Amino acid sequence: MLNNKAMQPFPLMLSPLDLGFTTLKNRVLMGSMHTGLEEEKGGFEKLAAFYAERARGGVGLIVTGGIAPNFRGRISPHGSQLSFSWQTKKHKLITDAVHQADGKICLQILHTGRYAYHPFNVSASSIKAPINPFKPRQMSERQIKNTIKDFATTCHLAKKAGYDGVEIMGSEGYLINQFLCLRTNKRQDQWGGSYQNRMRLALEIVKASRKKVGKDFIIIFRLSMLDLVDEGSTWDEVVELAKALEQEGVTILNTGIGWHEARIPTIATSVPRAAFSWVTAKMKKEVSIPLITTNRINTPEVAESILSRGDADMVSMARPMLADSEFVNKAARGESDSINICIACNQACLDHVFKQKRASCLVNPRACYETELNFESTSNVKKLAVIGGGMAGMAFAIYAAQRGHQVSLFEAKDQLGGQFNLAKNVPGKEEFVDSLNYFIGELDRQKINVHLKSNQSVSDLKEAGFDEVILATGVKPRIPTIEGIDNPMVFNYQQVLSGEASIGPRVAVLGAGGIGYDICEFLTEKGQSHTVNLDLWIKEWGIDTSITAPGGVGGVMQQRPESARQIYMLQRKTERFGKSLQPTTGWIHRAALKKRTVEMVGGVEYVKIDDQGLHILEDNTPRILEVDNIVICTGQESQRSLQQGLEEAGVVVHLIGGADFAGELDAKRAIRQGAELAARI
Repeated sequence: MLNNKAMQPFPLMLSPLDLGFTTLKNRVLMGSMHTGLEEEKGGFEKLAAFYAERARGGVGLIVTGGIAPNFRGRISPHGSQLSFSWQTKKHKLITDAVHQADGKICLQILHTGRYAYHPFNVSASSIKAPINPFKPRQMSERQIKNTIKDFATTCHLAKKAGYDGVEIMGSEGYLINQFLCLRTNKRQDQWGGSYQNRMRLALEIVKASRKKVGKDFIIIFRLSMLDLVDEGSTWDEVVELAKALEQEGVTILNTGIGWHEARIPTIATSVPRAAFSWVTAKMKKEVSIPLITTNRINTPEVAESILSRGDADMVSMARPMLADSEFVNKAARGESDSINICIACNQACLDHVFKQKRASCLVNPRACYETELNFESTSNVKKLAVIGGGMAGMAFAIYAAQRGHQVSLFEAKDQLGGQFNLAKNVPGKEEFVDSLNYFIGELDRQKINVHLKSNQSVSDLKEAGFDEVILATGVKPRIPTIEGIDNPMVFNYQQVLSGEASIGPRVAVLGAGGIGYDICEFLTEKGQSHTVNLDLWIKEWGIDTSITAPGGVGGVMQQRPESARQIYMLQRKTERFGKSLQPTTGWIHRAALKKRTVEMVGGVEYVKIDDQGLHILEDNTPRILEVDNIVICTGQESQRSLQQGLEEAGVVVHLIGGADFAGELDAKRAIRQGAELAARI
């Protein structure tokens, strides 16, 4: 007879972790994420609901977004800080809610150092960060000692507020990390120079904090094990600090990967899954306290594989808990195929935070809106038709069905997914197929009537007696007016990504927005995508896996990938290429095309297309690009041909997604529109 443990799915991920004075119910850490709610009016009530939902979802331990120990350490002038007893009251809203949900939670203490987005920032030395307009002041001896006390005070107040522990942020290029590395520490006093001096701040903070809270309190230290910047730490230095932190009473070491200014991607979609667990595995040989590994872990299968190899004792998943608060519970029930997978797009989480907006999730618009966007059962059941099976249409259908409406979804093509079916073919976006599978699976789980290859007319919809019709009919490519645009060598981006077009070795891509970049990456890819081949990806980005080079990159050559085609990317505007790309991932796309020697030509005028190729004016000088094909990526137009007829027939019509607004391939807006309409219809 099989025992229960043998029958349990993901036995390692779901096994408890004994910390001596307390036990975590499983090996899943919900990693720290700043949501923006920390600074909103009434935000702590919303944070309490946000964290409590994840605690009910089964995570073993939660870490909050970063909270500053003093004013200078704040993320922004109005950033959150915990320095005074009166501030603990709002934190108790969070800890009480999490504990009532049978969860445990730690407060992350974050001093941003030179990353602070205000003119009062400080650092080890007065060296401006390349990603911040504000130059820091070098900290005085007095400021350093006061900062150590401030960390300890915040640690004490966290315990008073009911937190189960703290995470001291010592990585990602924040203050403690700035003291550790020669890149940012040029001091010649006892806080600079030798590594023993440079790591003194980290050790003094831990020592003072442990003294304040006693033994029975979790202290996680987020240790930068791989800086990915020049003049970063060597592996020997990282190990020396880890062992010293263990001696000072750190409960758990969490893995930090890369500084925010690093020019190597660490969490974007194009990064292979579990790309950095090998770093944590190296540290497992050096210390005896539990280790957490992190970055691009987004399924229980990946987590279980990491733990089964012995790479770590816990796995940290931050954005996956935005995507699906029930991640752990679903895994425990053997329902991992029903998990809403994080695709690491960053569009609604990190990109929002960098724009001073509230974080959410592209595939789960309820994230951080738990008190505002809900799908309560309706007492007014309606018969609804959804026209279009892209992301907007599927999202609306799922959420409306959850409320009890009778929903039928009609899709003209033979498959669901709309523009996501194109995006999933772009190198680095392979995981988009996981979102497609989730949404399609939800349609089935909600028992929604789905009709493929079904073109509906106004009379069809009117005769069927639908109460309301939702048009989610998406977009079509906008075709510019250029002489010869109907030449057989010309294709639009949909024809290329769908495989309909056969493309030659020399190509002109018209348009330098997100779609233009996707097309260029698609057409230059040769062989296996590096996103699914970790060894190739590491060589492409020049990472030293021995970490003997400072920061893991010092002096390491990147291996330029071979391009499959000669590509010209053109735009009419004179602005820099990729200006419209998202802040956290745009630089990655620009770097990828630079590696593949795509020629970018801006400020052009398209003259004509003929058998010679594409005729343009570049700086008012005629030029002929002798290409085999031309790919049109010059925007989209909404498809809403049914709207007028339905309205004239007296049918209530709603437009969502691309049918409402033909922007870039904006699945974030499409899914949120579908959800918000479903919540109120």
